[in-house]
Amino acid sequence: MGPTQPCRCGRHTSTKLCSDTDYENPWNCHEICGEPLACGEHVCQQECHSDFCGDCAIPVLSLCFCGRESKEVPCIQRIDKRPSYNYGQLKDSPLKNNDLSDGWYLGCFKCDSICDRAFDCGKHHCEKGCHPQDVTEAHCPLSPDTVTHCPCGTTLLADFMKQPRKNCEDPIPSCGKKCNKPLSCDHRCEDACHTGPCRPCTQRIEITCKCGRTTTKSVCHQGNLEKPECMRICHVQLNCGRHEHSERCCPAEKQAAERVALRKKSSRHGGHANEEFEPEHICLRACGRLLKCGKHHCEQLCHKGACGSCPEAIFEEIKCHCGRTVLQPPLPCGTQPPPCRFDCTRPRPCGHPQVSHNCHLDEEPCPKCPFLVEKFCVCGKKALKNQPCWFEEPRCGLPCGRKLKCGAHTCEKTCHRLGECEDASIAGSRCGQPCGKIRTCGHSDVEQCHAPYPCKEDKPCQAKTFITCECQRRKQEVKCMGTKKNPSPDRGTLTCDDECLRLKRNALLADALNIDPQTHTDDHVPYSETTLNFYREYPQFAQTYEREFRVFATDPEQKLLRLKPMKSHQRAFIHSLAEDFGFDSQSADPEPHRHVCLFKTPRFVSAPMKTVAQCLKSRPSQPTPSAQSTSSGESLLGKQPFNALLLSAPKFGLTIEELDSALKKQYAAFPNIKFETAFLPDSIIIKGSGSWRPQDLESTMSALKPDILHTVTSLGYAEGVTLCQVDNNLKVLRNEKEAKQSRGTDDKGWSAVIRRSSRPNPSATPASKPLAVRNTFIALKKKTPKKEEKKPVEEEVEDWEEAAEKLGDD
Repeated sequence: MGPTQPCRCGRHTSTKLCSDTDYENPWNCHEICGEPLACGEHVCQQECHSDFCGDCAIPVLSLCFCGRESKEVPCIQRIDKRPSYNYGQLKDSPLKNNDLSDGWYLGCFKCDSICDRAFDCGKHHCEKGCHPQDVTEAHCPLSPDTVTHCPCGTTLLADFMKQPRKNCEDPIPSCGKKCNKPLSCDHRCEDACHTGPCRPCTQRIEITCKCGRTTTKSVCHQGNLEKPECMRICHVQLNCGRHEHSERCCPAEKQAAERVALRKKSSRHGGHANEEFEPEHICLRACGRLLKCGKHHCEQLCHKGACGSCPEAIFEEIKCHCGRTVLQPPLPCGTQPPPCRFDCTRPRPCGHPQVSHNCHLDEEPCPKCPFLVEKFCVCGKKALKNQPCWFEEPRCGLPCGRKLKCGAHTCEKTCHRLGECEDASIAGSRCGQPCGKIRTCGHSDVEQCHAPYPCKEDKPCQAKTFITCECQRRKQEVKCMGTKKNPSPDRGTLTCDDECLRLKRNALLADALNIDPQTHTDDHVPYSETTLNFYREYPQFAQTYEREFRVFATDPEQKLLRLKPMKSHQRAFIHSLAEDFGFDSQSADPEPHRHVCLFKTPRFVSAPMKTVAQCLKSRPSQPTPSAQSTSSGESLLGKQPFNALLLSAPKFGLTIEELDSALKKQYAAFPNIKFETAFLPDSIIIKGSGSWRPQDLESTMSALKPDILHTVTSLGYAEGVTLCQVDNNLKVLRNEKEAKQSRGTDDKGWSAVIRRSSRPNPSATPASKPLAVRNTFIALKKKTPKKEEKKPVEEEVEDWEEAAEKLGDD
C-alpha cells in the first residue's frame, strides 16, 4: 500500500496501492468547496481545489444611484456601494432585501440617465448625471441668495442692478465685461460676459510638429488634438546598425543627433561614450539571419554583431565520413562531425591511389593527385607529358592560329579553349584586330577589321614616314596623311644645313684627291661583329638583303629605300649592315608592321669592296686578344648610343610622382619604352629601356627631348635637358655636350686627307699603316731628324686647302 494522501481541499484522505498512487498530483474528491468568499455574502461554488477560491463572481441584481435602472452585476464589482434615498422614483423595487430603513437603499453603479429631480423651487430640475439622492430636494442654484455675481463672476449684481432679483426665474444680468473664464485649452474666453458654457476657443496659435523642426499656425479650438507630423524623414541608424528609422517627424531625432555628436567627440579624445538609444530608435524587427547551423534563423530582435549559437538541439548521432568516430545525442544544433584519426577512404575519380591523410569533412578536399600523366592541352594541338593528374587545363603556350570569323585574320592568343578565340559575351562582336591591308599610300590600314569589305581610306593615314633634305642627311618624322584620292600628298622638304654642305665638300675633296674611303687590304674586314655573327646564323637572309643593299648603293638616283616588315633581330642586322655601308637607317611603324628605311646621306661614298661571305672566309674564327681589347676599349670610350635624359637644376622639393604625372602625355607616345626616373645629388635622370635597338632608343630620346624641355621649363621643374649615357647603376658615363666637344676636336684638323691618301710616301716606313678613319682629314708635321725616334704630332690646321697644297709640293 502507498501512503495516505489528502484530497485537494483537505477534507478527505485516501490510501491506495503503491502502483495506483499518484505521487505528483493530489486526488480530487469532487465535492463543492463551500468556503466563504471575500465579499462575506456568498460561498465558493467550485469543486475540490487546493488554491485560493478567488474573487466572488456571482451575479447580483443591483440598482443604480438614482434608482432608475437595475442590472446584474458581479459581486466583486459592487465595491462602490453608496446609500441613496427613495423619494418616489422606486415604485416597485426589485430589491426587497436591499431596502434600508426609512426608504433608504444601496446604489451600486452609475447609469447614463440625467437626475432631473426638481429643486426646492419646484420650477427647475437637476441636470447632473446619476448620483445618490438625499431626503430633501437640493436648493435651486438660480435663487437670488445663491447668485450674487454676474455670469462671468467678476462683478457683484448689487453694484450695477437698480432692483435686486426676487426669485429664481428672474434673469441674471451681464456686466458687459470680457468673460475671461479659463477654457480647456488654457486660454481665456474672449466673449462678453454671458450665461451658459463658453464657445470653443478661436485664437490662432503656432503648433510645433512632433520632431520640433516645423511650426504651423492653426485655430486653438482643436483642443487636445495630437501634434501634427511634418514630412521630414528620420535617417538615424537604429541600435541594430543594419536599418534606418525611416519614419516621418521623429520626436527623438534631435536627441539622436546629440548622441552621435557626443560619440564622435569622445572617440577623438580617446574616450568611450555610453550609447543609450532612444525608444524610438530601438529596432523591433526580428534578426532573421541564418545561424551557424545552417538550418535555423535567429529569432532575437535585430542586433549588432554575430548571432549566438543555435538554441535548438538534435537527437541523432553525428559521425565522421568513414563512420568510425561517433558523437552521441543530445547535441547542440550545428555540431560538426568530430575529427577522425583514421585514414580517409574516399576513392579518387581518376583511379590513382589515395595519398595517406586523415579522414575529413566533405567540404575539405582531398590532397591533389600527384601522379604525372600525359594530357592534351586545352587547344587539342599537342600532347603534354609529365603533367600533374590534378591539372585540368594544361596549355602548350603556342599561338592559337585558328581562322577568325572575319576570314582575314588568325587568332593571336596563346593556347586556349575552343570557342574562346573571339569574345562570345558580346553579341555580334567584330574582329578587334587591325585591318592590316596595304593602303594606296603604301602603309598598312590600322583601322579595326572590316572584312570582307574593302578599306574606305576616307581618313588620312596616320602612319609615320620621313621627309628629308636634298642630300638625305637631315630627316624628320611626319604623318603620311595619304588618302585614296590623294595617296601621295605634299609633305614638304627640309633644307640642307651647314653640316650637309661640309660633308658635300669633304666628299668632293676625297674624290679630287683620289682618296679611298675604306682601306681594303687583304686582312681588313669592313663589317662589324654583329653583321658577321648574324650572317653565320642566317646566311640566306643576309645574302638576300646584302644584294639589295648593293643594288641600292649603285643607283645614284635612288635616295630612299623602304624595306618590308620583319622581326626585331632581323631589323637589328639591317641596322648593323646599314652602318657598315655608310647608310642612315630608321625604324618606322608599330609592330607587326615595323620596318626599316634606308637613307643615302653625304656620309655614304660607296659600298664595301668585299662581301660578307668573303670576309668570313679570310677572317680567323676567333678574334685576337688585341682586337678584343680594342673593341672593348672603344665601347668603354663612350661610343655607346645615348639612352637617357639629364634634367639640370631641378626644382627644390620636386618628387618623382609630380614629374611622372607632368610627363605622362609624352611617355604615352612611346608605349614600347619603359621610362625610369631617378634623382641624383644635383640633377634628375630619365632612363629609357625596352626591346629596342640602341640606335633607335637614342633617336627616340632625341625626339622626346624638345617636348620634355618645354614641359619642365614651363612648369619650373628644371632649367635644361640634355642627352646622356648611363649604366645600370644610373652613373652618367657621358653627355651630349661632351660628345659635341669631342666631335669638334676631331673635326679641327683636315690633314687626315693626306694621311688617308691612296698615294703613300715612299720614304715612309712600311710598318706604319694609315689609320682607318672615315671622312676625317689629319695632317702630320714634317719629321725632324733626331737621334731618338718620336711619334708624329698632329697639328690643328685652320685652312685645309693650303695645308694640302704645301704637302703636295713637298
